[in-house]
Amino acid sequence: MGLSLARAAQWTTATSGAGKLAPTLMNESLLKEVLRFVEQFSSQHPQEAEHVFEEPLQWSTTLMASDFKTHYNISDLDVQSPEKDNKGHPLLQLSLPTICVRSFSQLSRLVYLADNKKMEEVQACLEENRDPIVKILGTSLDSILEKEDYTDGLSLVDEEKEEDQGKDIKVRLFLLLQDLDKQLLSKCLKDMDGRVRLHEVEMLKRHCCEGGKRVLKSIRYTSDYVFSNGCRAPPWRQALNEICYLVIEPCDTKTLYITCSTAGVFLNGGINREGEEIGFEQTSDVFEDLGALLKSTSPHFAENAKEQDFQAQELPPTVKIQHVESVDAQEQGQPQRSDEQQEKNVHEKARQQHAPNKADDRKKYEPCPRWKNLGLVSPHDKTPKGAVPVDAFSESSSESEEEEEEEEQSERRLESNTDLPSEYWQIQKLVKYLKVGDQTATTLTLCAMMDFNLMQEMCQLAIRDVGGLEVLINLLDTDDIQCKMGSLKILRTISHNVHIRRAIVDMGGLQSIMKILDSPVKNLKALDAETIANVAKFRRARRTVRQYGGIKKLVKLLDCVPNLANLTAEQEKDVEVARCGALALWSCSKSTKNKEAIRKAGGVFMLGHLLKSPHENMLIPVVGTLQECASEESYRIAIQTEGMIKDVVQNLSRDNDELQMHCANVIFKCAQDKQTRYLVHQYKGLQPLVLLLSKAHNKQLLAAATGAIWKCSISVENVTKFQEYKALETLLRLLTDQPEEVLVNVVGAVGEFAKIPANKATIRKCGGIRSLVNLLTGTNQALLVNVTKAVGACATDMDNMIIIDKVDGVRLIWSLLKNPSADVQSSAAWALCPCIENAKDAGEMVRSLVGGLELIVNLLKSTNNEVLASICAAIAKIARDKENLAVLTDHGVVQLLTKLTNTTDDRLRRHLAEAVGHCCMWGSNRVSFGDAGAVAPLVRYLKSKDKAVHKTTAMALYQLSRDPSNCITMHDRGVVKPLIHHMGSDDEILLEAAAGCVRNIRLLAQENRKAKLFY
Repeated sequence: MGLSLARAAQWTTATSGAGKLAPTLMNESLLKEVLRFVEQFSSQHPQEAEHVFEEPLQWSTTLMASDFKTHYNISDLDVQSPEKDNKGHPLLQLSLPTICVRSFSQLSRLVYLADNKKMEEVQACLEENRDPIVKILGTSLDSILEKEDYTDGLSLVDEEKEEDQGKDIKVRLFLLLQDLDKQLLSKCLKDMDGRVRLHEVEMLKRHCCEGGKRVLKSIRYTSDYVFSNGCRAPPWRQALNEICYLVIEPCDTKTLYITCSTAGVFLNGGINREGEEIGFEQTSDVFEDLGALLKSTSPHFAENAKEQDFQAQELPPTVKIQHVESVDAQEQGQPQRSDEQQEKNVHEKARQQHAPNKADDRKKYEPCPRWKNLGLVSPHDKTPKGAVPVDAFSESSSESEEEEEEEEQSERRLESNTDLPSEYWQIQKLVKYLKVGDQTATTLTLCAMMDFNLMQEMCQLAIRDVGGLEVLINLLDTDDIQCKMGSLKILRTISHNVHIRRAIVDMGGLQSIMKILDSPVKNLKALDAETIANVAKFRRARRTVRQYGGIKKLVKLLDCVPNLANLTAEQEKDVEVARCGALALWSCSKSTKNKEAIRKAGGVFMLGHLLKSPHENMLIPVVGTLQECASEESYRIAIQTEGMIKDVVQNLSRDNDELQMHCANVIFKCAQDKQTRYLVHQYKGLQPLVLLLSKAHNKQLLAAATGAIWKCSISVENVTKFQEYKALETLLRLLTDQPEEVLVNVVGAVGEFAKIPANKATIRKCGGIRSLVNLLTGTNQALLVNVTKAVGACATDMDNMIIIDKVDGVRLIWSLLKNPSADVQSSAAWALCPCIENAKDAGEMVRSLVGGLELIVNLLKSTNNEVLASICAAIAKIARDKENLAVLTDHGVVQLLTKLTNTTDDRLRRHLAEAVGHCCMWGSNRVSFGDAGAVAPLVRYLKSKDKAVHKTTAMALYQLSRDPSNCITMHDRGVVKPLIHHMGSDDEILLEAAAGCVRNIRLLAQENRKAKLFY
């Protein structure tokens, strides 16, 4: 966070401390890495997390006091953590709107509580603490972190240990922050690519050695060192998007010192002769390319460059130049060279390398060890002579996204000496004809290009490499329909390539493509929409479609008459346009904002109308779009209210696996709603879902079908119907040898089926118990949650519990309490409750688990209310055994339960009160609860609207009332009146507990009166 914030982060102003982080992809990537580091810090480095910062981190927060639940002292608008530093300052303090944090453990809790605001909090923290390392470590260690040649962290640890053993944790924290700094810088630099500018330099060098016709005297780099991303600039300058630095001697002006960056090229301050360092400051305007800069500074270059057709001889931009020599630049476009030429070239290189050259006697940049640690090293230093570097054919072109961004393949780069097929060169010739031909020649050339297999990657790259994409995009702005049609047909085909579609978006081609959606020519609109469907496969493209009004235009394309058996020629064209429009919307619907845009444009109604189409090729994109959008609640409501469930269920019976899969996915996502589950039952959709289980070879279809069955089985009436079709037996056979996405749904469905007593016996007879327990050893968190729920449901049957215990199921469930996922922890704890309750010798079984009781008590320190509620429920079951209760007491269960009593969560209150009531039955625990302050908060529980809370609270108060001091506290807090009210309850347990508590208070009062009268 030191160098990376100072050099890599992009700020809106240059004033230190006054700027904000700019909304850029690089900054977003940095924030995600910092957030991930903070979230995982407490669990991975517990000792370092407790280290108190030298100075607190302070910023203006969007959080309110109500966002802080347990483990904090809350008063009005202020929040303080109970943990304090040695000066008595809280480690976390909120005084709206300012929050103050003094340790990583509190930072981790804070980002957890922030939930969907966590990114905003991290950004605000970094913006208002521009030097967080100084505040965390102090100036001494931060200054070491800023040293770029510092590499030996272990020596620092040893040095600090010798000086002061107390600094050990501080030094380890320093090393962790140094590692984070390296990761952030590496993240920023890995996408820098210098190859785009280097081919221009290579071409200019060819014009330095042509006698009287030369346009430049010389051109050279200031550094011969090439990093793995193709850049020659030092890494700290790469973070500012700079690629390399050039020294150019024109024929008619003074020497030029030039900086090449991703934004363009400009003159810099030149080389400092004293220190032989570059003056990086910009001294001219930014030009688009080297040619433009040289033309503006050198009249000789401008005149001769025009004569030699400078632009027409540019190298293909995708040729990867790993290391550009100062002489003998190989001419591109010649796939083969004779041995004699190669030998001559080698001797020429050797001669010039040994020749005295004043320009080469300059200082050469070499990366310090710090940058080598980031992986930014030249491939020439690692690759043996004659071997091809690993990076020679690929570079990363992926773009990360929080939710739906697809993983892009590494981009293919062709070496200049690679043997390419003849088609590659033929297509490049055709593209050149496109650039210079008239209208007729252009049309014929497009037809000739379509004769090639454009689905082949080599052909696609050939079009891109010679600048064919720009030409094809430009043809879309012409008035000739045939040219537009030919161009779109080619773009539609080649845009299946992930790199082609990225290139189209990068050059602004998607905007030109979307303009054609307004064309009156239907065939043209259909081609255009299908092209958009191919291009909009990644986030930036989808955003572009939305921002330039493409969503509304695509929704308008859906207007047709789809449900007629006999269509006219014009109607068939309308249906084809609608189909292509649905395809485009399907691609766009992977973005949350696009889903909302589709809904606002009236897309839900139009898609529902198309659901009645008899054409499967129309239904697939329509249902595919609906199943993508069904992740949003507004769409699920619309699908239900617009009567689409009936059409979806009917299409389940079509003999098309892909369509069936999408229909099942729609039901899977929508059946969370009770009314939807009823509609699926009403329209007889349950049996088709069961029939889909027979297609076990199609895993995607199987996952969708099992998911739909799982959600539908939440309703008991649906489970009864499923039993008629023998669905449970089929599901149990799918518990083995299936991918995890199928197992998650199968186990979820089995868990719902197990809620009916008769099905528990079926699961046992079919061997399902053992299969479920075997799945407890997996790592998929969603699967573990469902498995523990299913095993817990089965454990309510005594016969099933015997098998679970026999196959070591309880130990496996208990071990899941160590899982880092709060969902897994809570579901495991809930599953333990019926296991403990129904085990033959539950007390001995629990004691046999070494360290199990200590583990479960420590989970009372969790910040997740669901985990706390489930652990309290488990403790209530465990505490019924006196020996186990004694062990729980020794582990401090009384104090930890008392800390939770200020909660306002009724679910937690219910099980917490139950746990307190059972823990009172050992030794002096009743007195300890009273001394710790647990009684007064429990009295407030009686004001809850949840009757289950009243019941367990009354039971706890009854146990606590056996101690006279607790009776006095209860009476002072006004417990008598609500207890008298509950004495009239129909629940006998609540009635008896309330009456018993009142009786104990009354007896104490009588004894007190007697003492006053007679003593």
